[in-house]
Amino acid sequence: MAVKIRLTRMGAKKKPFYRIVVAENEAPRDGRFIEIVGNYDPMKDPAEINLKEDRVMDWLLKGAIPTQTVSSLLKKKGLIAHKAEEARIEG
Repeated sequence: MAVKIRLTRMGAKKKPFYRIVVAENEAPRDGRFIEIVGNYDPMKDPAEINLKEDRVMDWLLKGAIPTQTVSSLLKKKGLIAHKAEEARIEG
């Protein structure tokens, strides 16, 4: 089972916000997911990113692959650099 961390669109027409979810690779974008690990609201100024950092790190260490968009959000929060450093310490 390949697992990805990706966005799921929520909200009304022209007023989107996104949940950051852990889902199987083959599940549809707005379909079934395993866990909600955060949310992203691009409509606020500045854009708001809320994460359950411990759960995101747990899934990344288990091998979940973030999509390109989620990866950039994690970099803004400083989690991707943190993961690379942890892997370097463990390895």
